Amino acid sequence: MKVAIASDHGGINIREEIKSLMDELGIQYEDFGCECEGSVDYPDYALPVAEKVAAGEFDRGILICGTGIGMSIAANKVKGIRCALVHDVFSAKATRQHNDTNMLAMGERVIGPGLAREIATTWLSTEYEGGRHANRVGKITDYESKH
Repeated sequence: MKVAIASDHGGINIREEIKSLMDELGIQYEDFGCECEGSVDYPDYALPVAEKVAAGEFDRGILICGTGIGMSIAANKVKGIRCALVHDVFSAKATRQHNDTNMLAMGERVIGPGLAREIATTWLSTEYEGGRHANRVGKITDYESKH
């Protein structure tokens, strides 16, 4: 698995925590920034990562900002992206099993580093179930291809 990861200024600490986790798990990743503590615009980081995931250059993407909301909204504008904003382990598992999400967004001002690690571990290790969920995900993909 190859993962693209990025944050804005509000998610730097959790981003570093998740990079450390991926090192421990032996997951290949590329960090797309940001490398500053000053205010930056989250779309400048979310959109390039989402485009790379949508293009198949990366299997999945992880985005972190203050709440995760802005990053998830921006990422979901890219065709082929299913980015879930997650702040609990149950949702991390369900969004992979049921929605086949290819991107995860989290908020550093909402959750701490320990929970962020649990969420990311669950999301990275959970497989899509397909089955009855495939029709539902297919409807989203069909809609997206028509609009």
